[in-house]
Amino acid sequence: MAELILDVEHLSKSFGSNKVLHDIDFEVHKGDVISIIGASGSGKSTLLRCINLLEDPSGGKVLFHGADITEKGFNLAGYRAKVGMVFQSFNLFSNLSVLENCVVGQRKVLKKSRAEAESLAKEYLEKVGMAPYINAKPRQISGGQKQRVAIARALSMQPEVLLFDEPTSALDPQMVGEVLNVMRDLAQEGMTMLVVTHEMAFARDVSSRVIFMKDGIICEEDTPQNLFTMPKKQETKEFLSRFMAN
Repeated sequence: MAELILDVEHLSKSFGSNKVLHDIDFEVHKGDVISIIGASGSGKSTLLRCINLLEDPSGGKVLFHGADITEKGFNLAGYRAKVGMVFQSFNLFSNLSVLENCVVGQRKVLKKSRAEAESLAKEYLEKVGMAPYINAKPRQISGGQKQRVAIARALSMQPEVLLFDEPTSALDPQMVGEVLNVMRDLAQEGMTMLVVTHEMAFARDVSSRVIFMKDGIICEEDTPQNLFTMPKKQETKEFLSRFMAN
């Protein structure tokens, strides 16, 4: 069994009286590509935000190499460098160039020299096909290009895991493919990834495991082959029949 990186144990999250996540349990091993699918409002994005501590869990634990990330004194900045996040809305710094967007985190968090940070940034911008745009500002490039820069920025921190929160949902249809292709390449290279997505073909073809969420619980978890062709739960069957009919 590959090395255990993240272990989510009995995770719950409430916003006031609204319980969004109930008793979530799963593990992420090195090299896993786990797609999290489910209808809007099923708790998928909240789960990812709890794993990255953008939201504080109401209960349970998230263990990173066995260390509880919710413990007082835990090095959160160091953790976020190792568990990178790619958002649906890109979250680029609009006043910085494409290159600077990929340099700033390395300089501030990892304390890298400018030369080293720029070298790594250029390497990853090349990887995602954005090397020709290093001097552009975010307003000068398309949504698909912004998302590829956001992926390069996350990769520049040399993370152990990448979290993707619906990375294609804000894109025009013709731009979705260019981002999914980058993600497919990363998966093939062995990057550990946790992907909240509505892209069923990606979940089916690229994932090592798929988690189906409904009403804040993990309804079913299995290999893509099993989940897409022989789902065990009626809820999973109904969800997939709606999606696959589109």
